[in-house]
Amino acid sequence: MKGLFITFEGPEGAGKTTQIARVKEYLADQNISCTVVREPGGTAVGDLIRNILLDPQLAEINQRTEILLYAASRAQLVEQVIRPALENGEIILCDRYVDSSIAYQSYGAMWSLDEVLKVNQVATGGLLPSRTYLLDLPVELGQKRIKSRGSKKDRMEQKEKMFHDRVREGYLALAQSEPDRFRVIRADAGIDEVFRQIMADLESMLKAKR
Repeated sequence: MKGLFITFEGPEGAGKTTQIARVKEYLADQNISCTVVREPGGTAVGDLIRNILLDPQLAEINQRTEILLYAASRAQLVEQVIRPALENGEIILCDRYVDSSIAYQSYGAMWSLDEVLKVNQVATGGLLPSRTYLLDLPVELGQKRIKSRGSKKDRMEQKEKMFHDRVREGYLALAQSEPDRFRVIRADAGIDEVFRQIMADLESMLKAKR
């Protein structure tokens, strides 16, 4: 079976990490090899970049610098982990990818969409996911979930509500523009129901690949 590149997208507090863990467990039970990665990060280089990007004390990071840092982390992840795993026939479960940069940096921060796309085309070599699960969630609910964790907010989580409203709008616009790749799932439907919807789609993809 050829490899599959699956990404999970969504606003803060949407539950991506929880669902990825459940999908990974399911695949392991089926003896299907998979690799789980996250963005930014996933490599030694990427993790160092992640620490810079999410540090709440580094509010002075320029927007263009932010775009380039995310892309640099992504480039390292694609070449070091994602492409080799796909060539070995593995399934990649990726927590955020290029769509996050478009939603957060173009829609959220209102930066040039064309510039974000060009930078990420270079970073990824044009590699796109086979499927993207967008866990959609109202901003207010996402903020409540983050607050309930009791942990300190990172630099992106500290952005104002209007920023996160634009991010959500960006995600939904992306999903509408690429309906063949995206599956939009209401993240407020409950953990089990979200997982059920993801697996109903993923299982059909696995059968087709076999």
